[in-house]
Amino acid sequence: MTRFLSAIAAICLVSMPALAEDVSTTDVYACAGIGTDAERLACYDTAVGRLKAAEEAGEVTTITRSEVEKVKRESFGFSIPSLPSFALKKSGGEAEVDEVTLPIRSVRAGPYGKLTITLDNGQVWSQIDDNRVRAKKPQEAQIYQAMLGSYKMKIDGGRAFRVRREQ
Repeated sequence: MTRFLSAIAAICLVSMPALAEDVSTTDVYACAGIGTDAERLACYDTAVGRLKAAEEAGEVTTITRSEVEKVKRESFGFSIPSLPSFALKKSGGEAEVDEVTLPIRSVRAGPYGKLTITLDNGQVWSQIDDNRVRAKKPQEAQIYQAMLGSYKMKIDGGRAFRVRREQ
């Protein structure tokens, strides 16, 4: 019996990636196709053990759709090439953020009447066009993608103007 279990463990170890950074849920899912209960259990034990060790070592993490959407909302307006592209195609589509509506903390008029808008979440946006915009007791800003990678903002549903994210 011990020879049998040793052979099963050896088969599972050979079929699993050698490095912790190569561990993925695919290794666990692969075990489901094994017909014999003892072999399948040994495979699951090995795969889950490796996945747990990789997670504890910080090499693997699980990220939810809401966490992906939060990152995309918080980075909205910035071009961050080093930010990984979180594709959620397996679970029903990609989490794209084309527009955000956020509460306004403050609005300052700078040179030539151009506005600097600070939002409640800490984002700072600056007006980059020459449109005259009135912001009396502003409540919320709607920011959306415009043409050629630019952004536009409306304060309280008013007239749209071009903006650039500063912070």
